[in-house]
Amino acid sequence: MDPDAPPAADPPENLRRVAVASFIGTAIEFYDFYIYGTAAALVLNQAFFPTLSPLNATLASFSTYAVAFVARPLGSVLFGHFGDRVGRKSVLVASLLMMGLATALVGLLPGYASWGVWAPVLLVLLRFVQGLGLGGEWGGAALLAVEHAPPGRRGLYAAFPQLGPSVGFFAATGAFWLLSAALDDTAFRTWGWRIPFLFSFVLVGVGLFVRLKISETPVFARVAAAREASWVPFVEVLRRHPRELLLGAGGMVVAYGLFYTATTYCLAYATAELGMDRGVVLALSLVACLFLAAGTWVAATRSDSVGRRTLVLAGTGLAGLWGLVLFPLLDTAQPVLVALALGVALFLMGVVYGPMGAYLPELFPARVRYSGASLAYSLGGVLGGAVTPLVATRLQASFGSASVGWYVAAMAVVSVLCVLALPETRDRELGA
Repeated sequence: MDPDAPPAADPPENLRRVAVASFIGTAIEFYDFYIYGTAAALVLNQAFFPTLSPLNATLASFSTYAVAFVARPLGSVLFGHFGDRVGRKSVLVASLLMMGLATALVGLLPGYASWGVWAPVLLVLLRFVQGLGLGGEWGGAALLAVEHAPPGRRGLYAAFPQLGPSVGFFAATGAFWLLSAALDDTAFRTWGWRIPFLFSFVLVGVGLFVRLKISETPVFARVAAAREASWVPFVEVLRRHPRELLLGAGGMVVAYGLFYTATTYCLAYATAELGMDRGVVLALSLVACLFLAAGTWVAATRSDSVGRRTLVLAGTGLAGLWGLVLFPLLDTAQPVLVALALGVALFLMGVVYGPMGAYLPELFPARVRYSGASLAYSLGGVLGGAVTPLVATRLQASFGSASVGWYVAAMAVVSVLCVLALPETRDRELGA
């Protein structure tokens, strides 16, 4: 094999298999991740923190939720190291196993009434393991799609793993909506909430079946053949690409912040503060998720012609403005207006998020691409996702709901400034 030769083109059948594998695996991993967020908003406060006041129990529940975001950069470093040295495919199998098994074990974990303080301690540990797994998932799935993609179509192929969060969120929310409709409140809070977690055992088997059938990316195969793999990819990213790392993370802040405001926090706020029916709010979240998928697909596929940077900037600017509209609409507690508030918020999040599937990998060279793209993505999650439900809860309690909208707008300003400092990348060669 000539190490200087460009990566060979994949046959159409293999490209379809890669697209399906990157989509299904990411959808499963994000389903696992999001069912925890939904449970944290609805039931974990009472199941694991019954001795605290309602506000502090909610904050404690969201704090366990935030633990995974702290773990995600560590997962990015760990899985990124082996993804850049051993290959994308094997690391993706390991991340899927780690995430899926940790999620299923949450469904088996006894509550505070049975195990006392050990119950929340083990909950935090399993959430940490979830974060490690997801920290390695996104970068590998994005690279699987992007490094297999034909020239000029990287945005299109990256759209498939980028749709994973939409489908995962839809499935997670749908599962809780069905359980809320089928069970009375006591049954739901006692055992019903565990069913979506236990279903992860099945999903792990499906994901492994799909992922074991794909091949290694041609870009990494060339790096391996030329013996160009970095010895310590994380250190190389920090030394040679700190600008791309920090600006890429900053560009992701508003996508995370808007998503977790419009989903996890708004679910808790609408049910606990506005008194809306849990089933109604979950149904509205399902509708809003369709807007997320639409925004993701349109922006990701259009980024091949319009450019990644242009679409990310447009979505970020509009997201900041919509942050100021979000809570006035939400506070009406009118289902149609709540659906509008959440739907537009998630559509704009999708416009930002969709192109990032190709944009972040294109910022880094092949030898450290897994580590660089994964770490930028995960650091953005720490800044925009981990603290958002906590900050939003405190802001609303102290200054009212409008302050949460201003917080979203501030995150948008940060992301705009970061993306303005980054170049357009759609015409870059990935083999370098």
